[in-house]
Amino acid sequence: MTRTVAIHQVDAFTLTRLAGNPAGVVLGADSLSEAEMQAIARELNNADTAFVLRAEAADHDLRVRFFTPRAEAAFVGHATVATHFVLSALPGAAARVRQRTRGGIAQIEVQGEGAGRRIAIRQSAPPLGREINDRERLAVLDSLALEPGFLDPRCPPLIAGAGSTRLLIGVRSGEHLKQLKPDLARLSTLSGQMGAAGYFVFSLSPTQPDCQTEARMFCPALGIPEDPVSGNAHGMLGVYLAKLGLLPVADGRLRFTGAQGHHLQRPGRVGIEVEFDGDAPAAVWITGQAVSVFETTLTL
Repeated sequence: MTRTVAIHQVDAFTLTRLAGNPAGVVLGADSLSEAEMQAIARELNNADTAFVLRAEAADHDLRVRFFTPRAEAAFVGHATVATHFVLSALPGAAARVRQRTRGGIAQIEVQGEGAGRRIAIRQSAPPLGREINDRERLAVLDSLALEPGFLDPRCPPLIAGAGSTRLLIGVRSGEHLKQLKPDLARLSTLSGQMGAAGYFVFSLSPTQPDCQTEARMFCPALGIPEDPVSGNAHGMLGVYLAKLGLLPVADGRLRFTGAQGHHLQRPGRVGIEVEFDGDAPAAVWITGQAVSVFETTLTL
């Protein structure tokens, strides 16, 4: 029996084609086996490809599985933005959707209409873990070719996240991000030793306009030398900055825009909004725009 699926290539966290973070979106994936999903992700060779499937219970409206070229991932922020950018253009699309993944159920909200619409993802606030010790800190800095004096003293290097963790590293200026020269093999080894799957290096003094933070992220242990634009890591950053009180809170929420990807000539923007329950972060909204690059069909 032959089966045909629709495939979309989408750039997320941008309105400019060939910028932001690319993702594949495969619709009608219920007919595909796990091995076929993995093979399609490998063929498309994006950092991540999303496969959209029918719901299995009343607590969600659809399921999405994410695959890198190597393996399945629990949840991917930019691929979720890409998925709902595609779905929101279909006739009868809902403005609010409950998406189930291996990482749990996320609320998705389509804000606005037309090409400039925004996709907002609401998640529980990611947990903040431990600060790394001095030995680990020196090893990471050496692997990034980052001088200790470039670290922002307000921002202790800390591991954040649950299913896929990131080490958050604050530097004094966005200028220091240009100077990073990551030793990918060593960073991959350190990931296994420290329990941090990637390294999110950010600054509260960005060089880019119309944003409050600027960042780069390296995930060689996941097969991603440098990620263009990460929604998940920006969500972790939002909770981290809320804990440290480094950005203002207005109307009970912390809001900021993060710039990433320009060092790879794929500039993008991520909007973050942190909700509070009392003084504690309770949820994070990750918001981004997207643009279609191409669409096609595949018959198996």
